Amino acid sequence: MPQRRIPLQIGNFYHIYNRGNNHQAIFFERENYLYFLRLVRQHLTTNGVDVVAYCLMPNHYHFLVYLRDETLSNAMKSLSLSYTKAINLRFNRVGVLFQGRFQSIHVDRSDYLVNVSRYIHLTR
Repeated sequence: MPQRRIPLQIGNFYHIYNRGNNHQAIFFERENYLYFLRLVRQHLTTNGVDVVAYCLMPNHYHFLVYLRDETLSNAMKSLSLSYTKAINLRFNRVGVLFQGRFQSIHVDRSDYLVNVSRYIHLTR
């Protein structure tokens, strides 16, 4: 995959999100949400990413994260692959689950940080 146009920088906040391929579901059962959160802990928080806020929806997710090191891209890749493999095995499906790589928006102002956090917490 091509490199990001704007590199992710240590010591910054980012709004991270992705959705299901063709806007389809990525969570099918309650256990899927719980499993995904366990993978988040395993792949993100143990790899230099502080998750400040999150929201998991049936067909997409949002995270507000703070980067303590440069591993976010690799951590998100391993998270997505691990989750996709588990879902494909569980539901006897094949192929991609997510619509490409995750998206990221640099949160560079305090007021924007508050607004993104509020948005994530109020999303249903």
